Amino acid sequence: MPIGHNNRIHVMHGVNLDQIGRRDPAHYGGMSFLQLEQAVDAFAVGLDVDARFFQTNHEGEFVEELHRLVNLADAAIVNAGAWSHYSRAIGDALQFAGVPVVEVHLSDVMAREPWRHVSVLSDACVATIAGKGVDGYRDALEILKRELGL
Repeated sequence: MPIGHNNRIHVMHGVNLDQIGRRDPAHYGGMSFLQLEQAVDAFAVGLDVDARFFQTNHEGEFVEELHRLVNLADAAIVNAGAWSHYSRAIGDALQFAGVPVVEVHLSDVMAREPWRHVSVLSDACVATIAGKGVDGYRDALEILKRELGL
């Protein structure tokens, strides 16, 4: 399928995700952020979808990108980092994003601190994947490909 024909998936990374190469590898794996994006892009190519990437450590920028999402992509993967657990602003923006979204967490949030057990984003998402590391992104891409009827 040609790029731009219902197969654009925006991969959005939030706070501190750009630092995963420096963070605890037991939770986040040993790859750098660049390696993570390269792996996700390779998954996307294999699934014949077009992955586009965005990362910010600024909550307002993340919300603004969600506001633009319907014009940028056909679906999205959101790993908002710690914002997943308390940012009602991001949760609200996801409610009217206008495209299907899968929430991804690299680590198994249910096996971590209690404050990580709740997501304020999941109600606006078609699925949530946690604890599968980079492979969770492949699963998310597969779910979104089905959601888009590809």
